[in-house]
Amino acid sequence: MEFKGKTAVITGSNSGIGPGVARALAAAGADVVLNSFTDSDEDHRLARDIAAEFGITARYVRADMADPGDCRALIETAGACDILVNNAGIQHVAPVPEFPVEKWNAIIAINLSSAFHTTAAALPMMRKAGWGRVINIASAHGLRASPFKAAYVAAKHGVVGLSKVVALETAREPITCNAICPGYVRTPLIDAQIPDTAREYGISEDEAVEKVILLKQPSKEFLTIEQVAGIAMFLCSEAAVQITGTTIAADGGWSAQ
Repeated sequence: MEFKGKTAVITGSNSGIGPGVARALAAAGADVVLNSFTDSDEDHRLARDIAAEFGITARYVRADMADPGDCRALIETAGACDILVNNAGIQHVAPVPEFPVEKWNAIIAINLSSAFHTTAAALPMMRKAGWGRVINIASAHGLRASPFKAAYVAAKHGVVGLSKVVALETAREPITCNAICPGYVRTPLIDAQIPDTAREYGISEDEAVEKVILLKQPSKEFLTIEQVAGIAMFLCSEAAVQITGTTIAADGGWSAQ
């Protein structure tokens, strides 16, 4: 695949899945715009490192995905957006009666509403360019539910629905929109949780992974960041030109249950 001359915007991309997708696209020649709500030297260094490694243009743009104006400004600042990867997300766990209102509002804003605002800003650019790909990083929780994750499950189901609507609105154009629904992915955030989970349950770290963290994932294996990035690359390819408005579940069999 060759994406030279195309610009990819990846939200929530200073750690975890986001930089992995950015690196895969950069390796294929795309210029990339990285994003998060922070504005540190490390954020900008990540962009410089990707640019140097792959010989493309990479920028870091601070934008708070909880703010609709920031979401749209991110796309405008990018100047072009041929590939939009809506990846930003946060999580909070609590029973519905005790779920903090501010956490509900933040999760819906960052995990769902941001994808609406960035897509709304990007579609005119894609139409002008005559090509576009919208890839929403949803979750297995966009297809299945778990207790105590009301906001996250609602938001990710919403992302799946939004993907279908955008796909229908662009079905006669060279633009596609799909949602990737990963199960648990091996990220630094997950790695940090494993020792704490083992201590909480009084079990080994291997048992914590198999019996607690990957309880619902039948394969009992994490996805890798590279695997998620590979799916995103496939959705950008010519082989996927007729794949739109659907989900790709990469969850080790979770959604098959």
